[in-house]
Amino acid sequence: MSTQHQPEVSPVGLEVEVEVGAVAHGGHCVARHEGRVLFVRHALPGERVVARVTEGAPRDSYWRADAVQVLSPSPDRVTPPCPWAGPGRCGGCDWQHATVSAQRALKAAVLTEQLERLAGLDAAALVPVVGEGGLVVEAVDGDGVDVEAGLRWRTRVQYAVGPGGRLGLREHRSHRVVEIDDCRIAAPRAAEVDPQAVTWPGAEGVEVVAPQTGDDRLLVVTPRRTGEGRRLRLPTPPAPSSLAVVGEEGLARVRGRTWVAQEVQLPRGPRSFRVTGSGFWQVHPGAAAALAGAVVASAGLEPGEHVADLYSGAGLLTAALADEVGADGTVVSVEGDARAVADARRNLRDLPQVRVLPGRVDRALAAMAADGERVDVVVLDPPRVGARRAVLERVVALAPRTVVHVACDPAALARDVAVLAELGYRLDGLRAFDLFPQTHHVEAVARLVRTG
Repeated sequence: MSTQHQPEVSPVGLEVEVEVGAVAHGGHCVARHEGRVLFVRHALPGERVVARVTEGAPRDSYWRADAVQVLSPSPDRVTPPCPWAGPGRCGGCDWQHATVSAQRALKAAVLTEQLERLAGLDAAALVPVVGEGGLVVEAVDGDGVDVEAGLRWRTRVQYAVGPGGRLGLREHRSHRVVEIDDCRIAAPRAAEVDPQAVTWPGAEGVEVVAPQTGDDRLLVVTPRRTGEGRRLRLPTPPAPSSLAVVGEEGLARVRGRTWVAQEVQLPRGPRSFRVTGSGFWQVHPGAAAALAGAVVASAGLEPGEHVADLYSGAGLLTAALADEVGADGTVVSVEGDARAVADARRNLRDLPQVRVLPGRVDRALAAMAADGERVDVVVLDPPRVGARRAVLERVVALAPRTVVHVACDPAALARDVAVLAELGYRLDGLRAFDLFPQTHHVEAVARLVRTG
């Protein structure tokens, strides 16, 4: 006699009452239900909540969930300033339900935990690096930005286009577009582009690039590549705005120009940078100056020294480093993105001590080692995944006295610190900056020095 196999019931939609534990990397906190880990968004440590499962299968070791009811709130809890923040809504902001000071403490806890767990640095080892009081995530000033409120700071906003052609933002871990009336973290000039004012038929996304200073504003449109409604029809954007479309051969100008000017106060004076389209640039108006200052301080350069600036983008850090080493020093700027390389060459053309190398970082480092180039300091600002072992081994082959690592992901930084420790470099300094208020993201600048 056979028995019919009964399909397992999905837990998605199940609601359970849980005590919320520590914060975890990724914008959620850890809870447990019947021995299983729950990663709960929209909760805070110490709260008791009703959590609704959003992802998971019966046999998974963990499920994802949203806190849909708060039974015992944390003293750090506040009402989110944006009506689109919360379960099932826009997924852009992770921490709008916490005070800004609490957000920074959560980010510090995550970065510390990742260094302890992935880099093997215990609390005692971190004290000489971050101080007796522990790591502090620093606020960053920005013209016209209310730092304490954590709003109106984002100078670049990447909108998705919904089924009706209007702009919106995606739900967390979903392709669903949530149409909004206003992004509360958008900087004032970016917020002037009303997401509901016009429709964008045939577009997949629209990025609004609005530097804090000057009159520049650029809208970069990505056409829909597949499915129905692929014929792109462009509305008239608010003035003054340039308009460009991403094509197979690069950025096509529709109106105005395809780049914006970014003005930055570097440690030795102001400088202007040209950035094409939606090319990489920090989105917080105070970020570029803060990071340039932190990197220069960490590098501790002397006139005449030699630097490699890896993943150098449009040349922000290269310019600041070139000021430090002077005419008798050198800075090799390495970048793989062709558009960023073109911007860097234009931005740095008045600095004869700079050499811009296009191409992969590992290959550039191998060529430098083969040529016997002297490198006193290496600065690297890798993508979110980190530099990884293959690149770090080539960095160490150049025997720099100092490595300065700029990281936007705590786990990736911790993994890179662990590799560098194996290769003879110890963590000697660490600063963290709140460049993304209301989100779980945090930027760090780490200094590592040769132990041998």
